[in-house]
Amino acid sequence: MNPQRLVSSALAVVLLALAGPLSGCAGPGAAAASRPPAANELSFPPEEVVATPLDVELAGKNDEELFALGTAAFGAGEFPRAAGAFARVVDLFPSSKHLAAALYNAGLAYQRTGQWALAQERFLALEKDYEGPDAVEASFRVAECLYHQDELDAARTKLDQIAARPALPPAEKVRALAQRGVVELELGRGEQAEATLRAALSAYQVAVGDERLDEYYAAQAQYYLGEVYRGWFRALPLDPSRGDEAALTTQLEQKAEMLLSAQGHYLRAIRYGNDAWAVASGFRIGELYDGLRAQMLEAPLPPGLDEEEAGAYRAELRRKLKVLATKAITAYEQTLQRASRSGVDELKFLADAQASLERLRALLVEDAKSGTM
Repeated sequence: MNPQRLVSSALAVVLLALAGPLSGCAGPGAAAASRPPAANELSFPPEEVVATPLDVELAGKNDEELFALGTAAFGAGEFPRAAGAFARVVDLFPSSKHLAAALYNAGLAYQRTGQWALAQERFLALEKDYEGPDAVEASFRVAECLYHQDELDAARTKLDQIAARPALPPAEKVRALAQRGVVELELGRGEQAEATLRAALSAYQVAVGDERLDEYYAAQAQYYLGEVYRGWFRALPLDPSRGDEAALTTQLEQKAEMLLSAQGHYLRAIRYGNDAWAVASGFRIGELYDGLRAQMLEAPLPPGLDEEEAGAYRAELRRKLKVLATKAITAYEQTLQRASRSGVDELKFLADAQASLERLRALLVEDAKSGTM
């Protein structure tokens, strides 16, 4: 068996395809334990209530004062203080002219502190008692709270109800469908998510012919379509150990097809111009090439190779896969540059991109020194 011929022939079609651009009760005393106590003998110690500094600060204030305090606290990023102030407006002053805004703002403040159940309670009240855009926004917020509490089926149902509302503005239709697709993907329903995300993009394309829409949710839909295909790409097997050159070529072609489909959606997400989704998408493109390279290097060896042939096979494979490492490096570099220019601070993506970039650069230097490039 010629290792170089096996690697070259199996990879040729794939590398050609990839060469293009790129959330107590205290009982009675022991002496009385032998008989049931009479009703007038029951004794409960008073429950101790400890006033917090926030309770003291908010006590005695009217709705105007509470609302102003909550607004200032929210603007300063003091979200527990803001939530307490807005919640008191709602609970103590149900006739306040600030009631609707206080409900919404209390929900937002609770969200910022990660208290999703408390936030959901406020948004549900707003959704129930009001109509129009405020009620629609409250419904979206309810779905978000359900999502962060891992109630994914309930979140999907809520988003489906929003999308089905008559006379829903086009932008909100796109938003509801895009977010429903995200939830479906996290539920493991890839094909359903794909259909929903494509419906979101279709709704966007229809609407932009008549009005200007924010690209955020269209970019989100494209990014998550990329995630759908990335999941399918990662699930495809790659096993040269059977020694079947035709089977290996087919596996590589399938991997390449899924990679290119995922990449295409990430690139379209980037073209919408939203910096946050562009940074996330750029990182994923780098990860696709990086992941394919790693999977191919870690795949079992073809059968029948002696030690010398196995070494030659690995060396040839690393040399052929330099193109994937180079593409990944380019994507990581562009992602970090875009984040730096735009001020996007997606910490996880950026930290992973920087670490992966440094790792690949070091690997290429090592390959150059060993003569495998």
